[in-house]
Amino acid sequence: MSLADLPVNDYDQHYYEAIDAFTRHLDPRLGQRIIQWCDIGGRKYHVIGGKVSHAVVNPTFDPVSPAGAMSEYFRGNPSGKSPLEFLKEREPIRPEYRDRDARLRGMDEQGIEKVWLYPTLGMIYEELLKDDPEGVGLMFQAFNRWLEEDWGYGYEGRIFAAPYIALADIDMAVAELERALSLGATTVVMRPAAPTTANGRRTPAHEDFDPFWARVNEAGITVVVHAGDSGYGLNGYGNEGFSASFGEGARKPTIGFVTIERAIYDFLASLMFDKLFDRFPNVRVASVENGAEYLGDLFKKLRSVSRKIPGYWSEDPVETFKRNVWINPFWEDDVYEVVEHMGADRVVFGSDWPHIEGLPSPRDYLVEVKELDEDAQRLVMHDNADALNTPQPL
Repeated sequence: MSLADLPVNDYDQHYYEAIDAFTRHLDPRLGQRIIQWCDIGGRKYHVIGGKVSHAVVNPTFDPVSPAGAMSEYFRGNPSGKSPLEFLKEREPIRPEYRDRDARLRGMDEQGIEKVWLYPTLGMIYEELLKDDPEGVGLMFQAFNRWLEEDWGYGYEGRIFAAPYIALADIDMAVAELERALSLGATTVVMRPAAPTTANGRRTPAHEDFDPFWARVNEAGITVVVHAGDSGYGLNGYGNEGFSASFGEGARKPTIGFVTIERAIYDFLASLMFDKLFDRFPNVRVASVENGAEYLGDLFKKLRSVSRKIPGYWSEDPVETFKRNVWINPFWEDDVYEVVEHMGADRVVFGSDWPHIEGLPSPRDYLVEVKELDEDAQRLVMHDNADALNTPQPL
């Protein structure tokens, strides 16, 4: 089979949230505590936990930069443009960013079989409300009701939106998981972070969260850990925020350019140190849009710990990791190196469409896998996504 004929599933796509995505199903009396809109100088912003969020320049997404607007920049910026030059163009929001039938038509035009959808704003808002764990649960309870209505969890067997699960309040997290399972969800999504609970911060595989992981283990669905606001900062080594990376002075690199994978590194290492997969061997975790260049170093560190504390793990921790974790690399990562680390059956393609740092068209990625053999190409570009989407209940 030629690359042109290879079927493609896209395990990392996004929607742009509807204006009322967080408020449609939220008790209006909770708006001031949790989330509401405000107008400042003619622009709309979300107010979260009583504070105006400027995390996104235009959270209405209308107008918005075209899909893949910065792909050349992430290819190495051969033209030498400043980041802002790539973002000059704006267009009215496209129907396929918010409407599932329009999205299906777009998928047909792009030659994509199935897509898995994750939040845009939703991946950054838990951090902004983290000091109110119950509030976090209420916010995403409302958010997931919107998601069910506008996208669904398996629309036409081709669009699989993942409900967002926050572990901040474990009872609410389990309730959300149960509801999602009852509605046919095959994937749930969370951010790579140590949740802040009413009893303080906890590692994601802390025993306090065992009721959640036990139910995931039983149901056999996949937990996607998607890049988001994990609360990590630059600790004074650079200015924080979007403008520091893509705005004024962005030509000067900061430590943020080399620590982008720090959150997922810590998250996955923590799962291993807490022996999540020993307690719940049927749990599958997929790291999405977190990159993959850290893998070699992480594996060295895990084996180093294993030597220093002999007998802590019942087997080589790297083998446990590779049995229970799947990796979606950045599209600009060296996929051959990732396959060498993980095996082709544990690497899954995702384009990040239609975000600015994603690919203009998902099938543009096919050139990146041309040196893999045909079986490996099909695994990475198609079959692994289907496998992760198929529950393996106990």
